[in-house]
This record gives sequence, structure tokens and C-alpha cells, in this order.
Amino acid sequence: MHPGALSAKIVVAGGFGVGKTTLVGSVSEIPVVGTEAMMTEISGPVDDTRKIPGKHATTVAMDFGRITIDPGLALYLFGTPGQDRFWFLWDDLVRGALAAIVLADTRRLADCFPAVNYFEARGDVPFLVAVNLFDGMRTHTADAVREALDLPASIPLVLCDARQPKSVRATLRAVIKHALDTLPA
Repeated sequence: MHPGALSAKIVVAGGFGVGKTTLVGSVSEIPVVGTEAMMTEISGPVDDTRKIPGKHATTVAMDFGRITIDPGLALYLFGTPGQDRFWFLWDDLVRGALAAIVLADTRRLADCFPAVNYFEARGDVPFLVAVNLFDGMRTHTADAVREALDLPASIPLVLCDARQPKSVRATLRAVIKHALDTLPA
């Protein structure tokens, strides 16, 4: 980053196995600092992976990455852990954030309710909901997802493929625009 450049913190939140680590990793220009831990049989009753085939590791504290938007702006990306037993970390991860992305998986939409509720209750961090397009497919209309989440019109809802850097960059631009439009001058 060049001298005098600005930086902003963006939090990526959502349910277990929704793609937060993938999103951060797909655009980070530095090696992602992650806290992935292998899941064991002991965690089976707690971390239900039946609807997430191939999930063998989970974030236990955070993911951290950085993307330089232009020479004058770098975004620091903080991915939250998705399981409720780690939610106590969210307040610390969100402190000082410009904005947040709540990543949603329409196959398990209820898993993003706690993240949406968290940011609505805080009220001090603008956020948007990004529907992660697993398998590159859109399975529900944006209106149907908005209605299912009971999401007010003031909260943007975008489509995103967490594996595709171009899609993630578009989502980051959308959340920055929303934050700038929302925050007091």
C-alpha cells in the first residue's frame, strides 16, 4: 500500500459452511491467515455436515485477508466463524468495521438468520446479504430470498460466487457503496 492510503475493515459473516473462507481466499492478495481446524468425529453431533458434503475443516476464530482496491484503498477482510459456539468472537471481529457481508446459502437459508439478526440489532455496521451461488446456479429469485429473510428494502441483496474473484470484487464494491450511502457524512 502506498503512503497516505486509506484502509477499511470488512467483515464476512454467515452460517457454518456457507463459503466465508472461500470468499476471503478468492480475492486476498496475501496468504490468508486462517484458523481452519480439522473436524473430528467428536464434533459430529455439533457440526452437522450432512448438508455440506466434503466439509472436513472449519474456521474456529477468523480468516484474514487483504485486497487493494486501488493505490489509495486497501480492504482488510475478516471472516467470522459460522458455528454458534464461536459467536462470542463476533463483537471483537466486528469492532471498527466499515461494513459487513452476510453470506447466505439458499440450500440452508435459516443458517444466515443469526448473522442478519446480529447486524440488524447492532445497527452501527451497514451490511448487505450476498447469496452465494453454489455450483454457479441461482436456485431462488432475489425477491424470494428477501422475503424469506424478511429483509427490509434498505438492505441490499446481491448474488455472489465466493469462488470467483470478479464476483467477490463486485460484492465488495456493493458493500462499500452501501456503507458510504448509509453512514453519516
